[in-house]
Amino acid sequence: MDEIHKFFSGKNTVDYLSEEEHAQSGNYLETLRAVSRLSYMSMYVIDYQRREFEYVSDNPLFLCNHTPSEVMAMGYAFYFKYVSKEDLEMLIRINEIGFEFFNRTPLQDRKNYSISYDFNLQTGKDKILINHKLTPIFITSEGKIWKALCVVSLSSNASSGNILLSKTGEDSFWELDLADGVWNKMDKSRLTERELQTVRLHAQGLTIGQIADRMCIAVDTVKFHRRKLFDKLHVKNMGEALAYVKNNKLL
Repeated sequence: MDEIHKFFSGKNTVDYLSEEEHAQSGNYLETLRAVSRLSYMSMYVIDYQRREFEYVSDNPLFLCNHTPSEVMAMGYAFYFKYVSKEDLEMLIRINEIGFEFFNRTPLQDRKNYSISYDFNLQTGKDKILINHKLTPIFITSEGKIWKALCVVSLSSNASSGNILLSKTGEDSFWELDLADGVWNKMDKSRLTERELQTVRLHAQGLTIGQIADRMCIAVDTVKFHRRKLFDKLHVKNMGEALAYVKNNKLL
């Protein structure tokens, strides 16, 4: 399928790998298999030199009722089969703009970046909104991504998009305005200990009343902390708040 080439930017064409570059990969897939056994999230690896999937975990979220080997064999044809035309165009656009950003960053920093966005997978009448994160695993001496790890989880948002790019250790991130192709830099929200405690207890399944008892405060005070949390994170509920806190490593 000629359309598949749209996912492989000329800005990241890997034509040649030295012996040293080949050697860096070692037996890393065994580590990924171990990690996938410990997580509900789906994982797969893109090989940008071969333009195919090198690994697909057996976590069912991403598979659309296929086996991992079947998804590996499809590669990017999988997207053309299970992603709507609208979301597919969005993914191709993200790919183009993402590599433009990546190529403007210092070579030594490139492994520290990751990109996150939401899109729908459609299987028959069923549609599921997933969050998709991508980060480099191996980079060539020229700064091209050779292999990248993708992690798929359920999205806490209501619609596709929500395109964020972050760098490990930074207190800010970039949000993409897809219409204009512009990255807007934003500061990560800093949470108080009370707000973090509220999120932790919610993650344990406690009700507002139980959270109030655990924190030795009034129910109205818990509600106050929740409202402040929602306003600060620009979210509508605790599920979205928990997802934000996890995605931005605030816990």
